[in-house]
Amino acid sequence: MFYHVKELQFNARVSKPDPRFAKLLLEQFGGGNGELKAAMQYFVQAFGAKDPYPDKYDMLMDIATEEFSHLEIVGATIQMLLTGVNGELKDAAGTDEIMQLLDGKTKKESFIHEAMTNPHFLVTSGGGPLVTDSNGIPWSGAYVNAMGDLTVDLRSNIAAESRAKIVYEYLMKLTDDPYVKETLGFLMTREVAHFQMFQAALKTIEPNFPPAVLQSDPRYSNTYYNLSSGNDFRGPWNEGVSPGLGETWQYIEDPLKQVIETNGLLDLEPKGTKRTLESMQEADKKLSAIRSSEVKEVSPPAENQWSTFLTEEQK
Repeated sequence: MFYHVKELQFNARVSKPDPRFAKLLLEQFGGGNGELKAAMQYFVQAFGAKDPYPDKYDMLMDIATEEFSHLEIVGATIQMLLTGVNGELKDAAGTDEIMQLLDGKTKKESFIHEAMTNPHFLVTSGGGPLVTDSNGIPWSGAYVNAMGDLTVDLRSNIAAESRAKIVYEYLMKLTDDPYVKETLGFLMTREVAHFQMFQAALKTIEPNFPPAVLQSDPRYSNTYYNLSSGNDFRGPWNEGVSPGLGETWQYIEDPLKQVIETNGLLDLEPKGTKRTLESMQEADKKLSAIRSSEVKEVSPPAENQWSTFLTEEQK
């Protein structure tokens, strides 16, 4: 159940109309890294988490709902940046006012030129946000990542928050309105907060590496292939111990030679790791049983209902 409170989560303000920046801000309204994408992604992911991970279900629904409130903030800011445009577009007799709003003939012609890359903006909406990105591309459900494994989904969410944060950083450089910067700074900071929430939630699921259920083959999990010639570098990604599995990196200077000598890697033996093919298979069975039971034990095979309604006395 959703309950809408008409006040914004953050008191969004603008100091003056700016149709140009309103168009750019559409990226965070209906773009691939925007607030609607985040809200729908966490909302969809929450369904599969409800029974096996009720605590994560609660978190995902809370953050999804906050993302809808952020969508409302972005939409309200776009609307305020377009203050006056809607009325002037409806004034069939007058042209002077909208030209003044767009700072004269040069600015107006520039805006018309920009509108050619997003003809729906203003021409179709008449002065309000549309569910598109800044180029007029409609929002798509293809933006939503929900794989049904929480260790995978949480990592996807961490990446989504990172992308959204940097988009806000770029947008802040493209406006000189101190009020708009203030709003964007709040939204950017909440991306950082959500990043940490997802990161903390991931740490509570053990084991969580590698992502999902099946383990990695110890013959290939710590092998680094030098597949580009010239100006080679060494670092913690190809020397020392791997951060996830704690295996010693095997740096292969001549990948072709190794492929030929090992029958296309089929005869390669594990090196720099304590894991074996047998231990990998055993770990696969063990983790598969754990993950499967987490779902089956809380999923009745017959009649089912989503909610349990309790009276105040029962609570």
